[in-house]
Amino acid sequence: MGQIRNGFLACVLSGMAALPVGAAGPLDTVEVLGEALFFDTNLSANRTQACATCHDPESGFADPRGMASIGDDGASFGDRNAPTLTYAALTPEFGRNKDGRWHGGQFWEGRAARLEDQAGGPPLNPIEMGMPDKASVVDRLKENESYVAAFGSLYGEGTLDDADAGFAAMTAALAAFERTGQFQTFDSKYDRYLRGEAKLTSEELLGETLFFSQQFTNCNMCHQLNERPGAEGETFTNYQFFNIGVPRNPDLRALNGIGMDVLDAGLGAHPKLKEDGHRGKFKVPTLRNVAVTAPYMHNGVFEDLRTVVLFYNKYNSVSEARQINPETGQPFGPPPVPETLAEVELTEGPALKDREIDAIVAFLKTLTDARYEHLLTD
Repeated sequence: MGQIRNGFLACVLSGMAALPVGAAGPLDTVEVLGEALFFDTNLSANRTQACATCHDPESGFADPRGMASIGDDGASFGDRNAPTLTYAALTPEFGRNKDGRWHGGQFWEGRAARLEDQAGGPPLNPIEMGMPDKASVVDRLKENESYVAAFGSLYGEGTLDDADAGFAAMTAALAAFERTGQFQTFDSKYDRYLRGEAKLTSEELLGETLFFSQQFTNCNMCHQLNERPGAEGETFTNYQFFNIGVPRNPDLRALNGIGMDVLDAGLGAHPKLKEDGHRGKFKVPTLRNVAVTAPYMHNGVFEDLRTVVLFYNKYNSVSEARQINPETGQPFGPPPVPETLAEVELTEGPALKDREIDAIVAFLKTLTDARYEHLLTD
């Protein structure tokens, strides 16, 4: 990020036409154009919000400001936590996998099949960037001479003269930027350990063993993509959808004014899905950078990573103490949709001891990209 902003300053100081923050020079590739767009607040209704506002490059491309992101109007809040964009480009398109299960797509319920579809959502969302329609977004693009020239050379002269074509080109450029190595570096301590460039502590090694175990935990039932543990390029998600019983978040509902009786149906509300039995299911997120992208779950209900592990462990424990959320001192809330709860996956394995819980948390911290390791806390 520092290099990006330094590049922008260099452009200004050298007398070049000012480009949006994020542009480090001429917009001569779709990736560089997408980078400029990613940081451009002029693409929101009040010119206050960019993609980077809710997907901060300094914070794992997630939003460090709270449970849900505040909108361009300075007052609106959604009902979901902004997920990290790191490794999002590796998500398969929404559809059925080889086993016939729904998987992939962007957003928590996969409603955007591809990155391009996801990129087109926030600008038109009234409680996010707030633009009324595609034509309004393209009009903002046309205000910038650098954009006009770039879209003309990269996508064809007159691209911005058509609202649909101009908007599609914008989302394509944003997706191209999100597919660059800046978003998927595979340089965490865990990756370096696999390459023989780093050593894990005894606690981290225990956490690794527990995480990938077929006997002691259920972690890898959903958070392992490759067939064998320890394979390079692991994204720590199978991209499928499960109902794990995440309780409603009263603090978020108080903030956004949505009643506690309103259900976020998750996959059950997917616009292209007409099957029953999917209410309450959400996409399994990547665990890469999980230690630096709090709060957790689709509604930001948990603040601490250890609480997340304890939440999973409650399904395997008969101890009354293990049913308590340490952040509230009260029992974990009930599952909003008990009929679709993934009971088989959630109850696989025995209850964990404190040492084992701490070890899993320690291992999850090793999945932090090198650029974010300074954000880790003990």
